Amino acid sequence: MSQKTSELFASMGARLAITRNEIGLSQAGMAEALGVSHRAYHSYEKGQRGLPVETLVALHDRFQVDLMWILLGNRSARVEHDLKALEEFEVALDTYLAKQGIKLKTEKRGAIAARWYRSFLQGKAIEMDDVHTWIELLTE
Repeated sequence: MSQKTSELFASMGARLAITRNEIGLSQAGMAEALGVSHRAYHSYEKGQRGLPVETLVALHDRFQVDLMWILLGNRSARVEHDLKALEEFEVALDTYLAKQGIKLKTEKRGAIAARWYRSFLQGKAIEMDDVHTWIELLTE
C-alpha cells in the first residue's frame, strides 16, 4: 500500500471513529449495524483497509452520515436540512425587516441570506444581532 493510500485510509478511519463515537456505538455495535465483521470494522477505523462502497452506503442509509466528510474530510451540503435552515432564516429576516419598517433591495437581501448561508454551511453560528448589524450597514 502506498503512503498516500495509507494516509487516506488512516484519515478515513479517524473520521469513522469520530462518527461512531458521536452515534454512541461500540466498534462491535457499529460493525453489526453496518453488516460487517467486528474484525473488518476494526481494520477500517485503524486505517488498515479502505471502506467498501456497500459499507459506506449502509453508513449513510442507517445513520445519515455525511460521506464526503468520511471520505475526504469535507462537509457536503445536506440539502433537505440546509434548505430548511435557510428558509427559517429568510422568514426570520423578513419578519425583522417588516417589524423595523426596513426595505432592502432584493440584491441586498440576497447578499445577507447568502452570507448567512455560507456561514451555516461552514458550521459557523451567526447570531441575529450580527445580521442586524449587516442590515444597518446596508441601509446607511
